[in-house]
Amino acid sequence: MYLRFSNTVIGFLNLLTLLASIPIIGAGLWLARSSTTCEKFLQTPLLIIGFIILVVSLTGFIGACFHVAWALWLYLFVVLLIVLALLGFTIFGFVVASPGGAAAVPGRAYREYHLGKYSAWLKDRVRDPRSWTTIRACILGSKTCASVANWTPYDFLFRDMSPIQSGCCKPPTSCNYAGAVMAEDPDCYRWSSDANLLCYECDSCKAAVLEDVKRDWQKVSVLNIVVLVFLIGIYSIGCCAFQNAKRAETEYEHGPNRMSKVRPRWDFHWWRWLHYKRHRLS
Repeated sequence: MYLRFSNTVIGFLNLLTLLASIPIIGAGLWLARSSTTCEKFLQTPLLIIGFIILVVSLTGFIGACFHVAWALWLYLFVVLLIVLALLGFTIFGFVVASPGGAAAVPGRAYREYHLGKYSAWLKDRVRDPRSWTTIRACILGSKTCASVANWTPYDFLFRDMSPIQSGCCKPPTSCNYAGAVMAEDPDCYRWSSDANLLCYECDSCKAAVLEDVKRDWQKVSVLNIVVLVFLIGIYSIGCCAFQNAKRAETEYEHGPNRMSKVRPRWDFHWWRWLHYKRHRLS
């Protein structure tokens, strides 16, 4: 009864994951068409994950509902690979995204970000000229700094900023352009009042991008843990469904026919006892 139930459960779960893959693929296609989404490196993994879930769900659904043993075997093998890959990706995400963070600015509501605090792997990505050119064009197209351009000095004192606004739309707070001595921060010399330049080449802007990546990556890692637990549960139930599919291919439900001589079925003993009683009565 339990094995029969496991077929129904795994078929239902794979139907849900099959339907869930549709919005995942749709989100990846939407990101590909969006001109204001700066985290374009999320597109390809999102599409790959969506299509893998779609194919694996179809295979598991067919294997569970139609007792196709080879389809269930393939399904369990692919799910095991997904579990291992997802576990490795989650651990990598926590390790890479752990460094970094915002620094408080005295007398200000916003925070600032410093490139040196982030992991080497993330810093290499934004320091690559080709990669940064794409990210910079994306930030320009998003018009993130347009609203900051109209801020008053009062706004800079008491209003909060997003990481991109803090790092890319203004010079570091330590810069003192009215004084005789400039701060030692190199970003002070990279700042320009030109709306197409601003602080887009500053290390603070690159750090702000990494802060956004870090926050998104932490959210994805939490989601990965939930999906990982879900897949492990499906894999456990799938093992039971796989055994059920193998037994369904034999004549008897409780095992292959060749085992009847070693361990006869219960009705063998019943008919033997009944035959003995009839022989005694006659």
